[in-house]
Amino acid sequence: MPPKISKFVYWTPRIISILYICFLAIFSFDVIEPGVSIGQIVLGMLIHNIPSFVLTAVLAVSWKREIVGGIVFTVVGSLFLARAVAAVVMNGFGEIAEALAGSLLLAAPALLAGILFIINWRKRRSTTAAPPVSPQP
Repeated sequence: MPPKISKFVYWTPRIISILYICFLAIFSFDVIEPGVSIGQIVLGMLIHNIPSFVLTAVLAVSWKREIVGGIVFTVVGSLFLARAVAAVVMNGFGEIAEALAGSLLLAAPALLAGILFIINWRKRRSTTAAPPVSPQP
């Protein structure tokens, strides 16, 4: 049973991160409009995909150093939640459900991936620790 859990904890944050980055990249398609030149569309898509490019680089580093992904994805998810709370406070509490639902859609996968990266890092760290040296008589 432990090898299955180990594979689950290893692969799940990586898969969630890939899907999350693809999900964020979908938002760049809003620059495609009639009457906009190809150059403007390409530039707009590049600008909109900066977070996806950064998270892709973080994921590449996190593949071997899980703590990096754990910290970055947890911070990204926390920032989305903080942004939602700030929007609710600034705009009044009338639309709290809508603001939190939208932010949870963006924050939950990042937080989940970050937490799983941290769990994997801790698990790997505890298994690779040197065994205690017994005193020689």
